[in-house]
Amino acid sequence: MVSSLPNPTLPRLDSLTGLRWWAAFAVFFFHLRNFVDLPAPVAEFARYGNFGVAFFFILSGFVLTWSWREHTGIGTFYWRRFARIYPLHLVTLLVAIPVFYSFNPDPAQTWVKPVDWAIFILCLLMLQGWSRDATVTFAGNPASWTLTVEAFFYALHPFITKVLRLLTGRGALVVAAGVAVLSIAGRVTMIANPTGWFALLPWPVLRLNEFLVGMCLAWAFRTGWRLRLSVWVPVSLTLAYLIGVSVLDRFALTRPLQHVMAMFTSEALLVLFSLLICAAASSDLRGAKSLAFRSRFIVILGEWSYAFYLIHATLIYLTLEIIGHRVSGLTGLLWLAVLLVASIAAAGALHVWIERPVERILRAWQNRKVNARKAVRDARPV
Repeated sequence: MVSSLPNPTLPRLDSLTGLRWWAAFAVFFFHLRNFVDLPAPVAEFARYGNFGVAFFFILSGFVLTWSWREHTGIGTFYWRRFARIYPLHLVTLLVAIPVFYSFNPDPAQTWVKPVDWAIFILCLLMLQGWSRDATVTFAGNPASWTLTVEAFFYALHPFITKVLRLLTGRGALVVAAGVAVLSIAGRVTMIANPTGWFALLPWPVLRLNEFLVGMCLAWAFRTGWRLRLSVWVPVSLTLAYLIGVSVLDRFALTRPLQHVMAMFTSEALLVLFSLLICAAASSDLRGAKSLAFRSRFIVILGEWSYAFYLIHATLIYLTLEIIGHRVSGLTGLLWLAVLLVASIAAAGALHVWIERPVERILRAWQNRKVNARKAVRDARPV
C-alpha cells in the first residue's frame, strides 16, 4: 500500500536552517587552518570541520523529503533544484578561478594551479566530483565538489521517493538503521582492503548513504514519528566523541579505543548528526524556542549559508596570497575575525543580489511555461 502524507501543509523547520549555518561555520574553520595557526584546543576541533559536509548531505535528504509534494513533476523538481544551486555556483566559480589558477603559477603558492580548460568545463557542468583525483575533485572553486554529489542526489530523489512511499514510518526507520549498518560494513571493507573496489567508488556513490538516511528519517517524520530528545543531547555526544578522538590517543591504556573511534568517525557522526536533525525537527514541531538554532539572526545566517560555503575558501586563499604567509597569535585571531565578517558580508550580498532573485526569476519562468502548457491542454476540445 502506498503511503500518503496525512497533512499536505507542513511547517517550516527553522532549526534546520540554523543548523546549516553551524555546519558551514565548521567547514570555514577547517579551511581557515591553512592560513591561521589556531590555538591548540580550537585547532583540534577545526580539523574535524570537514564533517560539516556530511551534515549537509544528511540534511539535504531530510529537507527535500520533508518538503516533497506528490503533484510536483520530476521536470519541475529538477528545474527548481537547478535554479536553487547553479546560478550561485557559476558566479562563485568565476570569482574563484583567478584565485586558484594562473598561466604562470608561483611554486610557493601551492594552492594555485596551471590553467586547465578541460577541468573548467567539468566544473561548469558540476562533474568534477566524480573523480577521485584530488586535483580534479577540488578543481575550480574547491568547495563546489559537493555540488556534484548533490546533483546526483537530486537526480535520484524522485525515484527513491517512489520507494519510500511504500514504507510506513517504522519501515523507514528500519531502512535508515540498515543503511547505517551497511556504512559500517563498508568502512570495515575499506579498512581491510584500502585499495579495493569500495575505496575506488566515486564520491557521489560513496556519500549516498548520508542522503538516504536523511530521506528515510524525513519520511518517518511525515508519517508522524517524533524523537523525544533534547537537541543538546546529540550536540553533547558529538562534542564528547570528537574530544575522545583527540584526547584518548595520549594515554596508552585508551589508545586502542581511540584508534577504533578514529577509524569509524564518519559512521559515528552519521548517527549523531541524524539524531541532531531529528531532535531539532521535533523541537520545532513542538514549538520550542532555541536561541542557538532558530533565533532570527541564526536563521538568517542559515539562509546565507550556501553562499557562505561557496565563497569563504576563495576569500581565505585570496588573503593568504596577499599576505604571503600564515599568521598566528593575536594577529591570527584578528584575521580570523576579519575573514569571518568578510565571508558573512559577501554571503549576504550574494544571497540578496544573486541567489534569491535569480532563483525567483528562473522559477517564475518555469511556472509560466507549465501554466501555458496546461492552458493549451485545457483548451483542447474533449
